[in-house]
Amino acid sequence: MLSIRLPKDLELRVNNLAKTTQRPKSFFIKEALRNYLEDLEDYYEVKKREDSKNKELISLEELEEALEL
Repeated sequence: MLSIRLPKDLELRVNNLAKTTQRPKSFFIKEALRNYLEDLEDYYEVKKREDSKNKELISLEELEEALEL
């Protein structure tokens, strides 16, 4: 269980969104935190790989081909 205090402007925005969508406020808080943590984890993984001595880099073209873009 976690309890947080939000600034009034954020609380108002979450309340309005919850009311508009008829979803609980906790849904939006959890979703926002999940997205933020994923972005941070990705960032730190990139930094770790960037600093690695045995990094294997590929070109943008190789990446696009691997992703079939």
